[in-house]
Amino acid sequence: MDILVMKYKCLAIIPARGGSKGIPKKNIRIVGGKPLIANTIEHALKSCVVNRTIVSTDDKEIAEVSKQYRAEIVWRPLEISGDKASSESALIHVLDYLKEKENYEPDLVVFLQATSPLRQPRHINEAVKKLIKQKADSCFSACPEHFTGRWQIDKNGVAKALNYELSKRPMRQEYPVEYVENGSIYIFKTWVIRKTGNRLGGRIVTYPMDMIDSLQIDTLEDMKLIEQLFIARDLDSKEEVDFSDIKLLVFDFDGVMTDNRVLVQEDGYESVLCDRGDGLGISKLKKTGLDIIVLSTEENPVVKVRCKKLGIDHIQNSHNKLTELKKIAKIKGLKSNQIAYVGNDINDLDCMTWVGLPIAVRNAMPEVKNIAHFLTVKEGGKGAVREICDIILKQRMA
Repeated sequence: MDILVMKYKCLAIIPARGGSKGIPKKNIRIVGGKPLIANTIEHALKSCVVNRTIVSTDDKEIAEVSKQYRAEIVWRPLEISGDKASSESALIHVLDYLKEKENYEPDLVVFLQATSPLRQPRHINEAVKKLIKQKADSCFSACPEHFTGRWQIDKNGVAKALNYELSKRPMRQEYPVEYVENGSIYIFKTWVIRKTGNRLGGRIVTYPMDMIDSLQIDTLEDMKLIEQLFIARDLDSKEEVDFSDIKLLVFDFDGVMTDNRVLVQEDGYESVLCDRGDGLGISKLKKTGLDIIVLSTEENPVVKVRCKKLGIDHIQNSHNKLTELKKIAKIKGLKSNQIAYVGNDINDLDCMTWVGLPIAVRNAMPEVKNIAHFLTVKEGGKGAVREICDIILKQRMA
């Protein structure tokens, strides 16, 4: 990171009130495998220029999710929590709160909206650097457009061209580039909002983002579209994950080979739900010579029964999974970088940290996702195992 950038105290603020009318509980709806707001929290935490990340909210569920994803919380008063309250009121409240409670005043505020889950941490880094290097006071992210004909309908319902004369219709490339605020990133020096009450002021610059990264969630249709884009990105990222050095593939059981639910009958008998497709994937993968094993803390005999049917080794009722895994590696003469581990919960963290290729299923706990090198599109017990098998098979047959 540039020495010039390091001199700045940079605070990220994510306003997220409850009571969304368009999409109920929008900020905690699952998008890209995690609560919507979690995407933005992770963008801020992974940015190399942001020093602190705060969520301003009036909602207990949003606060709980935000804490889970390691954001700080500032509770927003009811009088500035309604659907007509401005974002600026929430931003100023956070700044006032921190000034009063901690005597903390940032040099720069990065205002991030949770409705823009497709932005990347690098966008924040680049936008902050641009503001500093161009000696600007505020900056907003925008999508550059070569608008062709822009029209407006007057009170009589008549369409009128705004940016060209009908008799002199220009070529598309002749239109000037215009910038549309995408609502994803706003950066400003603290004095700007203190003095003007506005997120933008002083010398203003733009940070261009492409159309896909600029998309926001305002409707359920937006949410469905962006979910598909997340899946497409995940599919693209799989080409970057190399399984060629992996000699042992280790699966957790509950939440990976099952959907993490348990059916309990009146007599106390427990059963779980698995995906039939996993069996065929494992069967094909075994033929390539890859070693496969299940390592589980679960005591239920269903682990043994399922693994026997799949024809793979298993260790269950393990009280220290990492110790067991290291024993397995020693017996098989393997190094940690030759092992891939698929997990979903915090009891998998030690193993996932130790192996060369930690993999998380789509619905894994946040802590697990944070250290994973690969995240499945499918959820545990719903095709995640088959997905991993198919990817390895494809690479080995290439």
